[in-house]
Amino acid sequence: MEYVRMGSTGTEVSRLCLGAMSFGSMADWTLSEADSRPIIQKAVEAGINFFDTADVYSRGESEEILGRALKELKVRRDESVIATKVYIPMGRGPNRAGLSRKHIMQSIDASLMRLGVDYVDLYQIHRFDYFTPIEETIEALHDVVKAGKALYLGASSMYAYQFSKYLHRADEMGCTRFSMMQNHYNLLYREEEREMNPLCLDEGVGLIPWSPLAGGVLAGSRITGTTRAKSSWNRDRYNRPADQNVLDALMKLAEQRGEPPAQVAISWMLSKPAVTAPIMGVTKPHQLDDPLNAVANPLSAEEIALLEASYEAQAVIGALGPETAVPREVRASSIPRSPK
Repeated sequence: MEYVRMGSTGTEVSRLCLGAMSFGSMADWTLSEADSRPIIQKAVEAGINFFDTADVYSRGESEEILGRALKELKVRRDESVIATKVYIPMGRGPNRAGLSRKHIMQSIDASLMRLGVDYVDLYQIHRFDYFTPIEETIEALHDVVKAGKALYLGASSMYAYQFSKYLHRADEMGCTRFSMMQNHYNLLYREEEREMNPLCLDEGVGLIPWSPLAGGVLAGSRITGTTRAKSSWNRDRYNRPADQNVLDALMKLAEQRGEPPAQVAISWMLSKPAVTAPIMGVTKPHQLDDPLNAVANPLSAEEIALLEASYEAQAVIGALGPETAVPREVRASSIPRSPK
């Protein structure tokens, strides 16, 4: 395993991050604790020290499963890098969602308890909050860091102008800066290259892309028919003629290299300068093999150009607008405040 700095911080993480969204009982493709354990064990044995989860994943079960596994596998806390998230509703009712000081302070304590740790290495805002002043969010997150409950801050899918506001307002306030961005990015969805990726590269923010295999489509799962690949998420995207052209180029190059398409797709992602570690969400231990092999088998510049040649721009996805940012039952009754 190779290790790199997490963005511009001094902390070193593996070139792959194990995603824990599949651990728990949230959907028909999620795993029980018993089925999750071999995946975590294989990741640890392979040298992966970076683990990503969220409070909302199976309503806290994912954090519990991950925390127990790392402890029972005797993974040293000073060698593991644990990331979790806050924002998405944990239930119905007021103050159960968003990035208010109240919800952040409640959520970090609950996440630490479920994970069984004194601190998380990376605390991430899961989406942009249109209903809370960014100053309130920034100051609350800064206090979380100063209290020793988190070491670094990160964010996940939002528009580049929104993340820029968080970055520069934190600087103006003298508060803890965001170190990482977890964005939607893969061979079939490259719109982050318009603004978000260049912004992060310029600001020294590392990228830990989610869905690097497009929900399994880049691994050929749409053909084999896995549950996740046939989900509504994948039925509604990655279906353009241009997407098929990219897939054809991927399959051709994979055949030429004698490698599985998933390995080639991850090798492509690891070639991108701002990418720290793609988040690998797997449901079977063997699905880690291709990403692990990708770390040691980089692509040439010519091969990268071949994979990228057929891509066509599309509408930006993976960020939420104010009309869908928070479910109606937990939305404030007053007119939402415009982000400043």
